Amino acid sequence: MIAGRYKERPEQPVTLYGATKTTVRWLINRDNGARTFAMRRFEIKPRGEIPLHSHPEDHEMYILAGRGVAFTETQKVPVSPDMFVYVPSQEPHGYRNTGRTPLIMLCMIPLLS
Repeated sequence: MIAGRYKERPEQPVTLYGATKTTVRWLINRDNGARTFAMRRFEIKPRGEIPLHSHPEDHEMYILAGRGVAFTETQKVPVSPDMFVYVPSQEPHGYRNTGRTPLIMLCMIPLLS
């Protein structure tokens, strides 16, 4: 079993081109024993953004705090605490903080070979 507090994991800037005011902490991944999925904690500061991007993994987001928008090329969905977002593989998507406090989200993804 693995247990811990999120602050025990290093906070890293999101380096995706166009990302602003956003950090990630890898809570669970291969580095600490997970074989099939990972859990990440994202924090987007006010007026920060993760721009449209896509990747081969499906992923699931759970909003812990803050307000923002999850968006695709054709859709914008306001998000707030206790909401979830599912993004299928290869669908372009992004997130923007529209509030005055950090937008904090958990993101779960499968670990692909």
